[in-house]
Amino acid sequence: MKNILIVYHSQSGNTEAMAKAIAEGAKAAGATVTLKKAVEAGVDDLLGCDAVVIGTPNYFAYMAGMVKDFFDRVWGTVRGQMENKPYVVFGSYGGGGLPAIESVEIICDGLGMKRMFDSVGVQRQPTPENLKKCREMGKNLAGL
Repeated sequence: MKNILIVYHSQSGNTEAMAKAIAEGAKAAGATVTLKKAVEAGVDDLLGCDAVVIGTPNYFAYMAGMVKDFFDRVWGTVRGQMENKPYVVFGSYGGGGLPAIESVEIICDGLGMKRMFDSVGVQRQPTPENLKKCREMGKNLAGL
């Protein structure tokens, strides 16, 4: 059984709704899912999972500060231990597009992780179709 970690930050609830939909899809496909806010996630969570999903809103054309804080806290310990660990990124944004998702992908790529699917980015509140894509992302990641 695959163990999937979902780390996210959300203030409006939009990114959290996406995180929960991804968790639903992964669980439906038989995976064990750990869903954590970025402020609560740490080294053991990241090292103990088979795949990681990271979600962030777009703040000032960058990832949320709490997601950056998560990376700052784990980087020194996990560097060199993440080679080819599967990851995907998702997020929400107002009018600024997807640079926050790209900033997360740069860090994950720098850790040697392997991006498995295209990211899912949603403008403002996710629609039922957006949440369906999130559930599919979770299902697909669990099926690897």
